[in-house]
Amino acid sequence: MNYKETLFFVGKCLTLTHEKHNRDIVELELKSNNINWDNVVKLSTAHYVFPALYCNLKRANFLHYLPEDLVGYMKHITGLNRERNEQIIKEAKELNELLLSNNITPIFLKGTGNLLEGLYEDIAERMTGDIDILFEQEDCITAFRILQENGYTNKVSELYNDHRHLPAITHPKKIAAIEVHKQMLRIEKSPYFNYDSVKKTLQIINNTTFLSFDNQIKLTVYSKFINDNAYLIKNLSFRAAYDVFLLDKKLESKTVIKDIKLSKELNAGLELYNTILSTFKNIEFKSTKASKLYLKKYLKNLDNGLNKRAKTNFIKHYVFYKERIRIILKAFYKKSYLKFIFSKLTDYNWYRKKIGF
Repeated sequence: MNYKETLFFVGKCLTLTHEKHNRDIVELELKSNNINWDNVVKLSTAHYVFPALYCNLKRANFLHYLPEDLVGYMKHITGLNRERNEQIIKEAKELNELLLSNNITPIFLKGTGNLLEGLYEDIAERMTGDIDILFEQEDCITAFRILQENGYTNKVSELYNDHRHLPAITHPKKIAAIEVHKQMLRIEKSPYFNYDSVKKTLQIINNTTFLSFDNQIKLTVYSKFINDNAYLIKNLSFRAAYDVFLLDKKLESKTVIKDIKLSKELNAGLELYNTILSTFKNIEFKSTKASKLYLKKYLKNLDNGLNKRAKTNFIKHYVFYKERIRIILKAFYKKSYLKFIFSKLTDYNWYRKKIGF
């Protein structure tokens, strides 16, 4: 199995619960005994869908086709992720109660939001990092202060005027860091998708506030295609694709997902996700010449192997260092950026993370 074959195999596996056609295809491939499980593990781990892969194979009763030691490893990792998510859900609920008691409404985004609203059949499916919370802009500093008063700390305490969220804050007795968002997208795109544009369609589930499902779909695409430069890099996030696949099931009827100002990124993302996993049931989007060209280039890159990886790595490094240089230059005249750099250079855990410990 080459990279492209592995990619599409994992994509089919992630849809087993809902797609009988893909289930039948996967079972035939499993029976052939031609699966390169090393490649499957590497790809699904790199895309943070390893537990989701296990959960779908288990629900389909396909685990007996896998090597016994692999099943044991998958079960172990998924169990650890379930325990982590249980703790994250507990911490998020405590945060919700704390902020609501102070007359501030937190809007839970992305992974933690998905867990709280019950998007997954098994909470172990989603690998989650920080707790991302959106606030009305005037509440951000107040919310940050309340969190500080309740044990959360960070060496950087100033809100970046040109950054969508405060630096992550942590609690010594909590496992998840918190990102307090005033915006959801990078500064140049934030005027087109922000608190003001979503506030009228917010939904409340079990006294917790979330974006509407159609706006969750948009944010899932934008987080990768805009914030993480996936549109430029032509990169796939299986975790995001899987979230959109499940959010599609949450829509009660055919729903047009569109955004005039951000149509380029939105349509390209939906075009890609609609191809790699499974055809949407309820999401309707405009498949344009540009989005089809994006998909064509992405698929062509999969066949290029080494050349594709070299080009992708070059663009990734270019974007990475361009952003870091921008931060360093701003540190010369913006105190918040200087504090941010100093906090990283004096943070033992930051060094551990960078060297892989």
